[in-house]
Amino acid sequence: MTGTSIDILMDILISIFLLVGTFFIFSTSIGLLRFPDVYTRMHAATKASTLGIAGIMIGAFLFLYVEHGILSGKLILGLLFVLLTVPVSGHMISRAAHRSGVKPWGDKVRDDYTEAIRAKENPDHMK
Repeated sequence: MTGTSIDILMDILISIFLLVGTFFIFSTSIGLLRFPDVYTRMHAATKASTLGIAGIMIGAFLFLYVEHGILSGKLILGLLFVLLTVPVSGHMISRAAHRSGVKPWGDKVRDDYTEAIRAKENPDHMK
């Protein structure tokens, strides 16, 4: 054996993070192609890609630390930036789509957001 058991375990852990991240990125692309409306596509684009990018960045961070002894602050900042901005931007785009009149796919969809907007605009109506 050329490496110690901890080196082998770290290599396996790094590989798992990279593979899981790649799986989520791949599932994002399939979701964008297969889902029927803007809301389900937005869900795939934000949730799966956030998890995919996080897995790849964590794997890259661990690789740099274990193999080269480098603590990369840029990877940590990039990871935090992605984790904070992607869900918020997806939410704002979904809200804009809803306010512009894009209807969800399917007939049996309950629209709580429209009810909340109506209650906010006319508070006396809900009493």
